Amino acid sequence: MAAVTIDSLLQNPTLVFRPKAKVMLKPPRSLDCSRNRKLPLSRGSCLCSFNPRRTIHVVRASSSETALIGNFDISSSDDILYKDIFPVKRIEKVEGKFFIRLDRSKDQHDWQLTVGCSLPGKWILHWGVSYLGDSGSEWDQPPKGMRPPGSIPIKDYAIETPLKKLSEGDIFHEVKIDFNPSSEIAAIHFVLKDEETGAWYQHRGMDFKVPLVDYLEDDGNTVGAKRGFGVWSGALQQFSNVLLKSEASHADSQNNSIESKDSKNKNRCLEGFYEEQSIVKEVSVGNLVSVAVRKSPETGKVIVCLETDIPGDVVVHWGVCRDDAKIWEIPAAPYPPETTVFKNKALRTLLQPKATGNRSGALFTLDEEHFGFLFVLKLDENTWLKFKENDFYVPLLGTSSVPGQYGQSDSTSEEISSKSYTDGIINEIRNLVSGLSSEKSQKTKKKEVQESILQEIEQLAAEAYSIFRSSITTVPEEVVSETETTKPAVKISSGTGTGFEILCQGFNWESHKSRRWYMELKEKASEISSLGFTVIWLPPPTESVSPEGYMPKDLYNLNSRYGTIDELKELVKSLHEVGMKVLGDVVLNHRCAHFKNQNGVWNIFGGRLNWDDRAVVADDPHFQGRGNKSSGDNFHAAPNIDHSQEFVRKDLKEWLGWLREEIGYDGWRLDFVRGFWGGYVKDYLEASEPYFAVGEYWDSLSYTYGEMDHNQDSHRQRIVDWINATNGTAGAFDVTTKGILHSALERCEYWRLSDQKGKPPGVVGWWPSRAVTFIENHDTGSTQGHWRFPGGKEMQGYAYILTHPGTPAVFYDHIFSHHRSEIASLISVRNRNGIHCRSLVKIVKAERDVYAAIIDEKVAMKIGPGYYEPPSGSQRWSLALEGRDYKVWETS
Repeated sequence: MAAVTIDSLLQNPTLVFRPKAKVMLKPPRSLDCSRNRKLPLSRGSCLCSFNPRRTIHVVRASSSETALIGNFDISSSDDILYKDIFPVKRIEKVEGKFFIRLDRSKDQHDWQLTVGCSLPGKWILHWGVSYLGDSGSEWDQPPKGMRPPGSIPIKDYAIETPLKKLSEGDIFHEVKIDFNPSSEIAAIHFVLKDEETGAWYQHRGMDFKVPLVDYLEDDGNTVGAKRGFGVWSGALQQFSNVLLKSEASHADSQNNSIESKDSKNKNRCLEGFYEEQSIVKEVSVGNLVSVAVRKSPETGKVIVCLETDIPGDVVVHWGVCRDDAKIWEIPAAPYPPETTVFKNKALRTLLQPKATGNRSGALFTLDEEHFGFLFVLKLDENTWLKFKENDFYVPLLGTSSVPGQYGQSDSTSEEISSKSYTDGIINEIRNLVSGLSSEKSQKTKKKEVQESILQEIEQLAAEAYSIFRSSITTVPEEVVSETETTKPAVKISSGTGTGFEILCQGFNWESHKSRRWYMELKEKASEISSLGFTVIWLPPPTESVSPEGYMPKDLYNLNSRYGTIDELKELVKSLHEVGMKVLGDVVLNHRCAHFKNQNGVWNIFGGRLNWDDRAVVADDPHFQGRGNKSSGDNFHAAPNIDHSQEFVRKDLKEWLGWLREEIGYDGWRLDFVRGFWGGYVKDYLEASEPYFAVGEYWDSLSYTYGEMDHNQDSHRQRIVDWINATNGTAGAFDVTTKGILHSALERCEYWRLSDQKGKPPGVVGWWPSRAVTFIENHDTGSTQGHWRFPGGKEMQGYAYILTHPGTPAVFYDHIFSHHRSEIASLISVRNRNGIHCRSLVKIVKAERDVYAAIIDEKVAMKIGPGYYEPPSGSQRWSLALEGRDYKVWETS
């Protein structure tokens, strides 16, 4: 195991008891962490600086080629022949503080040792004690009453205790150990362990030793013995270079009796101290490298655009190749600015900062004859970044046939998509049939449930047949005999698009406050698309009593707090231009009235849909409707619409069709679908023919005495029942999975992520093609925080939903945060390996501290602090990415 040496930086310490000023985490510095050396801290130095040697010839770019950089949009789908996103990992050294404090506990009788660290991470105090009369350097376990909560015994010689923040605003993670000064303990020994990196932090190559008696020898690892302050009088007196002397009677003889030791123990004089040292940790940081290729219509040359979010000076060491052998060559000029020739074998280009965002990039203009573009990234003289230990490679020759993302051609991607999709359908049919057969044999299945399963089988078969028919070359219409009559094509609204969708929620609870959200989002359209998202969910577009849009009034008035109808059209057009589908957030359950009735109740509507109180359900006492009883749960803040009325359904179907035609929406996010029967949703979706639709069926999970039940079948069954009522035309947000992830991650109970049959325990385990998985949205997170995902564990949640079947949805606030690069890397892994909504999951581990699964035999993942590595066998696994308590592998 690696041990990092720490040496104190306190040359002239001024010790303050219980310091109020907290030690802040300093920015990264250029550090030499060689073993057995002190750490030279060079202020102002840059970890990723690169300055080309002056002896290398610098080639200047022409002004016309330089001007093209600003005009090349890496996310535009119109003329891009190829694009890909490469996740990369680099190491940063982060410096913080580590402190040790000994003082009296609050009751003034016992004493307390506190150890803390300012660096983020999963810190563990590995510690033990030595007793009076012990010889040698071995530890013993402390008495049970001395062990802080959460401590775990390690064999018979040590204890491991996690360091924790006492409150949200604290900088230090710390642990407090209380002990009785009259006990037989002579010293407390410890080392600090970083579970994230596996590093051990010692004191001069040994354990830290805090003596509790005044005659222990200093072996070079003692802390606090030579500087401290007395606290016996209660005054905070400061001392420096205090030498603690033994009592005269202790020096008389080397043969100390037990009696004399007891005397020392009774009369020992503990002195408090506070000691602070520097600590350096290596942190793995994820970044992205984006590459896009297009052909210049003016010159006919191939243009490669390369961008990255790696900070500092980044040099691209690059060249081209002429065949699959990938032998590096130097292409002909022109070259980008700040390009040098390296040993006549390659070129080096310093990436230029972009005008917007913390990104840098360069544009490379190449002749058509080249087969591929090769490069590696150089951050400094000793740091090079590659992709999976190989050079980055971008195909050039014949790129007109490979416009798909992640280096696959459209035709290849379509073949793979169709095959994976239909294979998934076949497997799902088999599962349904086997389930039906087993239930029939047990004679426990109700007739209506059997019929429901049969309907699902029929629909899946129709989907598979539709895909099969679309893959067959059709005969031109003119050669078909006039006597033959063509059958109308079967239209399937699956609610899942292609099955490969990745959904971005494009707003939060505060987005309306700018009053120009549509325009702000339009500026980010290319950026969102480049991360790998294929579908975006926009906020409710209608005039609304509440600014967020969820209390709609005039459905045809699309001038809202988010922007005007024209701005909405511009946004949708921009999103379509970068290849994204757009979902409108439609509120069909309730509607705010314009006028009061004769009794002074708000239930008369205006605008184009000027309904009267017949459009309001009869069993909501707040709004006194004259319609029929509600087919679902009432939303008490506004009149609940009676969807059983023919005129209501007719008007809503026309409105949805108008939104599709006028605005260009591709599908729907359906608000509060618990309020009305799913059969009405089926009617609306068959009329509006969405590409994708998802309903918000929010319901409470099952708890017993305040603790979540392991079995959540009743909860997910209610969601599945609603989906089934829509005849599978819509998916639903997998609230079950979100709730189980909460409990599993908060309580370190990862066994919850496998149900009794060894399958995922949410909707994704029963009906994955209709499950839209998520960890946060505008209600649960943002400034509302109704059900916020466990803090610091968001990436474990995304590692789960972005590698598993279902359609994953990512929250806006997480995309534009420090999680961005990790999320983009997970999306890249999902897309590279063709994971889709029906991918097969094999759960290989679901224990207290770890969950692990293999998906489609292509991707392996684990979340939780526990250990897991994919099995070595016929498959070769390579680590694709890792973060705090999660890892993802893919077959190589």
